[in-house]
Amino acid sequence: MDYKETLNLPQTDFPMLANLPNREPEMLKYWQQIGLNDKVDSAHKGSQSFILHDGPPYANGHIHMGHALNKVLKDIIIKSKRMQGFYTPYVPGWDCHGLPIELMVDKKLGKKKREMSKADFRRECRAYASSWVEIQAEEFQRLGIFGNWKDPYLTMTTGYEAATARELAKLAERGSLFKGKKPIHWCSSCVTALAEAEVEYADHSSPSIYVKFPYRDELPIQLGELTGKPLSFVIWTTTPWTIPANLGICLNPDLPYVAVDTGEELLVLAEGLHEQVMKALGIQDYRVAATFSADLFEKKQCRHPFYDRASLLMLGDHVTLEAGTGCVHTAPGHGQDDYLVGLQYGLEIFNPVDDYGRYRQDLELFGGMKLKDANPAVNDKLREVGALLFAGEVSHSYPHCWRCKKPIIFRATEQWFISMEHAELRYKTLAEIEQVEWIPSWGRDRIYNMIEGRPDWCISRQRSWGVPITIVYCEKCGEALNDGKIMHHIADQFEATGSDVWFEKEASELLPEGTVCPACNHDQFTKESDILDVWFDSGVSHAAVCEQRDELVSPADLYLEGSDQHRGWFHSSLLESVGTRDRAPYKAVLTHGFVLDKDGRPMSKSLGNVIAPEEIINKFGVEILRLWVAATDYRDDIRLGQETLQRLSDAYRRIRNTARYILGNLAGFDPATDQVTDAELLELDRWALSRLNGLVKRVEQAYERYEFHTIYHAIHNFCAVDLSAFYLDILKDRIYTSPQQSIAYRSARTTIYRILDALTRLLAPVLSFTADEIWRDLPGDREESVHLATFPRIAETSLDLELEARYDRLQKIRSEVSKILEHARAEKRIGQSLEAKILLKAPQEYRDLLVDYREQLPGYFIVSQVELVDELEGGTVAEGIAGLVLRVDAADGEKCERCWNFASSVGDTAEHPSVCERCASALSEIG
Repeated sequence: MDYKETLNLPQTDFPMLANLPNREPEMLKYWQQIGLNDKVDSAHKGSQSFILHDGPPYANGHIHMGHALNKVLKDIIIKSKRMQGFYTPYVPGWDCHGLPIELMVDKKLGKKKREMSKADFRRECRAYASSWVEIQAEEFQRLGIFGNWKDPYLTMTTGYEAATARELAKLAERGSLFKGKKPIHWCSSCVTALAEAEVEYADHSSPSIYVKFPYRDELPIQLGELTGKPLSFVIWTTTPWTIPANLGICLNPDLPYVAVDTGEELLVLAEGLHEQVMKALGIQDYRVAATFSADLFEKKQCRHPFYDRASLLMLGDHVTLEAGTGCVHTAPGHGQDDYLVGLQYGLEIFNPVDDYGRYRQDLELFGGMKLKDANPAVNDKLREVGALLFAGEVSHSYPHCWRCKKPIIFRATEQWFISMEHAELRYKTLAEIEQVEWIPSWGRDRIYNMIEGRPDWCISRQRSWGVPITIVYCEKCGEALNDGKIMHHIADQFEATGSDVWFEKEASELLPEGTVCPACNHDQFTKESDILDVWFDSGVSHAAVCEQRDELVSPADLYLEGSDQHRGWFHSSLLESVGTRDRAPYKAVLTHGFVLDKDGRPMSKSLGNVIAPEEIINKFGVEILRLWVAATDYRDDIRLGQETLQRLSDAYRRIRNTARYILGNLAGFDPATDQVTDAELLELDRWALSRLNGLVKRVEQAYERYEFHTIYHAIHNFCAVDLSAFYLDILKDRIYTSPQQSIAYRSARTTIYRILDALTRLLAPVLSFTADEIWRDLPGDREESVHLATFPRIAETSLDLELEARYDRLQKIRSEVSKILEHARAEKRIGQSLEAKILLKAPQEYRDLLVDYREQLPGYFIVSQVELVDELEGGTVAEGIAGLVLRVDAADGEKCERCWNFASSVGDTAEHPSVCERCASALSEIG
């Protein structure tokens, strides 16, 4: 008789090889056929909602690993919340306006652009952005991301642009919108103002010069002893090109200053810096002639080194001892601190630099010169007039344009701003920060410090592709009609036909009938040519999307983006929402780090270390990419390399093989009729379900805390340790050899069914393709996709910690048994472990446990016999359990042809002389 035919061996069509790059597209087709996107989007409608509002990626270029990390994290959260029973509609979005798209369209059009109207150029930009939205949408869906891909939000749609214009109108109505001349970040290559979030810092080599400004006023009475020698205030700067714009020098009112006598002249420096400055100047022979406080010189005058004008001496708290001389060169048109102190002292906001990074033609000495040529020219002039004390170079962190990567400048220009002080915007925003949950918690301090110290928000840009600033100017007197009602009227027209109407119609056609200038009663107007900052565009998404769509709510439950968005989208959204609604647009903010290469370096084409999502998908499959996202602590920067991906691929294979093995042992299983009751479950099975339920609890808590790496490690450990190395290893004998109607067999299958059903649900948010593949092979009636199911429900009674504690002790003994079996196998005393009999001498604290489990021990240890003895000669002392001694002997009896256990009962049954008594009984029951 072929006894193999009587065994319950695994049978399944579930493939061992995942072949993910080919199998995943098939699953995507299946999801499309059953309309899964729509079904998950409406799942649990009417239940409590959880709204994760999507920060819009830029509609330009293929997605990169940062996009993949971000979108997969969002997808894991949304899927896990849906499986917890929440209604989780997800509307993906795109940021479609702005400079990068303009530059790409410029490049594409070439000379043709010169013949195009602004409206036609904008249509080209719109088409370009639309093409990338379509491409990126496909790429995101290939990642297994569910969402409303049929109707995403785009910042360039008529409805969104109208909402943007309405938000600007609300700020105007509150009095927060104003036009002013202030120094802002300016890129002369891109010819536009830049937001804080559009500025990157990189190492840069700059000039380092010390310059003296001759004092030309009367000396204070207290310093009469200094009379007789020329006195100069010494400044230090890394931007010689700003010296022509100098209008003053700032001193710190709380720092002591000294007049240093070099023999020929007196140099004024902060006392705390004078020694290092004199060393830098190479002057060794000097003495301190006087020490005094800065306020003695407040509002006194120095002479500009080469212009016939004064440089006013002023006091400012921004002056420190960190670098320089303690006397700060002040050009109100080229620095924020300079601007503020200049306002305080009534200085002109003087900016001699044009939009293209050249001095204006009317600037004396340097008119028309490019700034890149100005530094040496200014140094030469300073040297000529005897004002240059030292010139060198310094390497330091310097602001660069995010787009063209070139150094930028601070430059005072007429711009539109949102006031941080009007209507207490700064104070209210800081208060709202305290109401938000920041994950990680350091995010709170980061954005708090940014808001606390930021200048007014410059929202105007000197470009074409964006939402127009809906302000008109009186042609007669130049008055700006900063009027919310007029702006709302224009926004209504944007709603109807889009913001291109601003560039296609005359001002008179856009304004309400009868509009006149409030200053001079004139009725002819010109339109503002600037557009809105793209950060304002995306920052109003809470109003344009969350408040406009019936399925969404505002404030959203969660915003999730990279840590750079504390100064980007989180920042602009917060300011805009507080500025118009006095509340934050989100309840919680979660940030992730950046993707680095395996050595911790940023990915860049120049380094040749870029790994594209497509490369991973084609080689490993999306599931490995998704597993990488879940397996790492994304709150810090994340390293990625081929070795990491291969390691995760191996881990994935272990999880998949566990599922395949269980599916094989569930062939023909019907959950409706074949399960046993909880009371009928065998103890080992109750232990396995207790371990499972503990896992479910930990995993659900980890999903709740967004700790996905905890989920990965918990599930992987459960599959590798609890299941493969212990439970399934032990279960194999029972499930293969027991009669199918026996409680032993049915209890085992009930247990593994519940385990795989639960594991599939827990894995679904992370391994979305594989979980659904398993789900479709699981027996029984169920939802057509795991993504329409919920997480497993557990009862506290199913957690048996006392039972788990007993098994923990049994597993310790099993570990010691495995060691001596391995040793015996190495010595060729046994082949398979079933050829062995284990003799155990146990300390009293373990002996009672072993006696209780005497009958089960051979199965637990996967040997043929276990004997408990009081004395044991020639045994091995256990390493991990004091007092435990073990010995491996050859098993008694003959090998059973059916179960391969050795037993003395082999041959006792005439009908089946080559099998043991247990198998003979099973065969009799099978018939």
